[in-house]
Amino acid sequence: MVQRLKWHKQGLADDTLLEFFISTLVEMKASLILQDTDLNYLCVTGLPEYWTLMPDDTPSDISVFGEEHGVKLEDLKRSLLTTGEQAELELTMAPDMVFQFRIHTFKTADRIYIATVVLDRSEDLRREKLLRALLREVSHRSKNLLAIIQSIAAQTARYSDSLSGFLEKFRGRLHSLSQSQDLITDSSWRGAYFVDLLRHQTDKYLADQTDIIELSGDDTLLSPNASLHLGLALHELIVNAVIHGDIVGSGKRIKVASHKIDRNGVPHLRITWHEPRSIGPEMDPDGKRAMSFGSTVLERVVPASVNGTATYSIGKSAVSYELVFPLDEAAE
Repeated sequence: MVQRLKWHKQGLADDTLLEFFISTLVEMKASLILQDTDLNYLCVTGLPEYWTLMPDDTPSDISVFGEEHGVKLEDLKRSLLTTGEQAELELTMAPDMVFQFRIHTFKTADRIYIATVVLDRSEDLRREKLLRALLREVSHRSKNLLAIIQSIAAQTARYSDSLSGFLEKFRGRLHSLSQSQDLITDSSWRGAYFVDLLRHQTDKYLADQTDIIELSGDDTLLSPNASLHLGLALHELIVNAVIHGDIVGSGKRIKVASHKIDRNGVPHLRITWHEPRSIGPEMDPDGKRAMSFGSTVLERVVPASVNGTATYSIGKSAVSYELVFPLDEAAE
């Protein structure tokens, strides 16, 4: 037996087909309502649990969907009987419950019917709402990241004497940002743990000498904002240690510590960097320029970005850095 958009094997019982269609509609979270031209209900299948349909009651749009929504549906269906067109109506039954009504008329050999398909779109709209929120968050964070890159470019150019020098330093700082951003993305934008952040910023420059870093304290989850800026600080410290210090091959170790502390009842995070040196504070002009930029990042940019304070000193025997900021800035 072949009909429009339908085929089924001859001899297959109608009740079997009916059972199949109804179960499929329920699985699709769809309901089908069939009415005559007087809007009398002929059949209802898979009605959402939000509405009740008592076995002994004769259903109507008003009795099932309520006065307000039922009148809208009846008026729309009567207009479709005149125009023969199709229409859709979306009803919000609760803040998180939305149903879409797709209504059309169709003719058989001697009759006209109205068919209404009711689709539960609640889950779809929740996903759309979540997606929009995520897109707004991505846009917000992207703007912040671009602002950081713009600042780095401006500061790098300020302390560079040549295009090649600018490109070398700028690429290094962009790599630092990308390393931190990878950790943030992998954590679903929660942030980065301090130990992972330190490892990602130092491995590139220490190669097989990662034991130069002696780490102690708490492995705290840093917010995305703190992760990006602290990553820049660690980048400046390790680059200056490798290029302008004598840490590599000297047998000395850089001591890095991260500790949760309390300041006036507010939890804070204190991060310290202690790098022993034997070359003293004097250095070549390139080193002075690098340290000038590093000082700007370490003493001004990073602490301001995490609402904290910092001290940075280059002495005859060591380079020391301390950053303290509220822990709520680190656990956004």
